[in-house]
Amino acid sequence: MKYLKYFGITLLVILIDQVVKLAVDSNMAMGTAGQIKIFGDWFKLHYTTNPGMAFGMQLGSEYGKLILTTFRLVAMVGIGYYLYYLITKKVHPGYIVCIAMILGGAIGNLVDSVFYGVFLGNAPFDASTPWFHGQVVDMFYIDIWEGFIPDWVPLWGGSYTALWPIFNIADASIFMGVVFILLFQKKFFGEDTKTHQEEEEDEIQRQFIEEK
Repeated sequence: MKYLKYFGITLLVILIDQVVKLAVDSNMAMGTAGQIKIFGDWFKLHYTTNPGMAFGMQLGSEYGKLILTTFRLVAMVGIGYYLYYLITKKVHPGYIVCIAMILGGAIGNLVDSVFYGVFLGNAPFDASTPWFHGQVVDMFYIDIWEGFIPDWVPLWGGSYTALWPIFNIADASIFMGVVFILLFQKKFFGEDTKTHQEEEEDEIQRQFIEEK
């Protein structure tokens, strides 16, 4: 039951992420033509696809996408085992929830990479196979600023760029999980924080001393 509770959070993130992505693909036109304003000009629904990593960056080789998808698959297995380990060791539940959110986000985007090239047909035209070459569906657009970046700026210099990237539920889940860990790290990892198992051991020792 303890495993189901936390892995259930991961599953919930995956389900919400995939439902939203499929709803966007089925009901919205891509790009500016299908854009929907939610709060003025600064928060919009904007259907786009991301063929690579965060912020649209890509691995520059013929097998770059395949390498990226394989890496995501390995990372998913690693994070999944880490979550299992944390639950077993009964660490702070808040930290476990954060890792469950990160795992859900990682799997959510992995589903796009593995299957969407086939089921949504959004693999790049020059992909060797649609499998493992799917593009990640993004839709939440916070339009803080758009313009040309000076040439001297690393990575993005000389390009027309939006200050805030377009993201999805999976991205948001990963981001929130990391932010919560940073904000509450003292509570999660503080020296005074005891696991449930340690508290039980202390209680047993206290009762033993009282009986003597």
